[in-house]
Amino acid sequence: MSKKITFLGTGTSQGVPMIGCHCRVCTSDDERDHRLRTSLMIEAAGKRVVIDAGPDFRQQMLHHRVEDVDAILLTHEHRDHTGGLDEVRSINYFRRHEMPIYCTARTAEAVRRDYAYAFGDNRYPGAPMLSLHVIDSLDSFSIGELEFVPVYGSHSFLPVVGYRFGDCAYLTDFKSIEAEEVEKLRGVEVLIINGLRHTPHPSHFSIAEATEVARQVSPKQTYFTHCCHEIGLYTEVEPTLPEGMHLAYDGLTIRL
Repeated sequence: MSKKITFLGTGTSQGVPMIGCHCRVCTSDDERDHRLRTSLMIEAAGKRVVIDAGPDFRQQMLHHRVEDVDAILLTHEHRDHTGGLDEVRSINYFRRHEMPIYCTARTAEAVRRDYAYAFGDNRYPGAPMLSLHVIDSLDSFSIGELEFVPVYGSHSFLPVVGYRFGDCAYLTDFKSIEAEEVEKLRGVEVLIINGLRHTPHPSHFSIAEATEVARQVSPKQTYFTHCCHEIGLYTEVEPTLPEGMHLAYDGLTIRL
């Protein structure tokens, strides 16, 4: 099955540029240094799936001229990954369907809390129509012909889930991952993994830590995402990375 993967956003929770920052990265004229909140779009077998819908979801959909999405997968409940769910209202209206949301029970609870007006007997008129699907007990689940395997890890003390889909896997906001979860990644050709910056961070992989996971998995290509402004300029960092490893950037597409 051929797939098209688009990086809708590759930035951390505050995006790049950051409000009020005048560093070399935040003031760069290179579009590859401008990073919306992290999100990925997968298109295959007539289906379009987005992983995470942060505060930039509307902007990302408009920029890429996306008018419909078949499902949204969430990695965890932080608002830089869920803050755009209200924006599916347009899809609800024009495409006449609820938006399936796949996530853990913990994240589902947070979505119900944060978007309480969209659920319950007294649902607010015009609120987004969200259909929650809990994945905790599932070894895998499918959206059309696309099969997804949950891959679990920790975001400091917070549980987080990534997804393998065929010969590609996507992990973001990981700080640690157990050996049995790494085994789920064996055989992927493309690994997309968070690499916040070069120095250690309490809740995110650094580039060195992400590189070590990639070496355990041994994909053909690795792309680092969820990068903050401390990552450095794209033109300076990209040439220094090990062979087969790259800084992802907004708008980058991969075809498998």
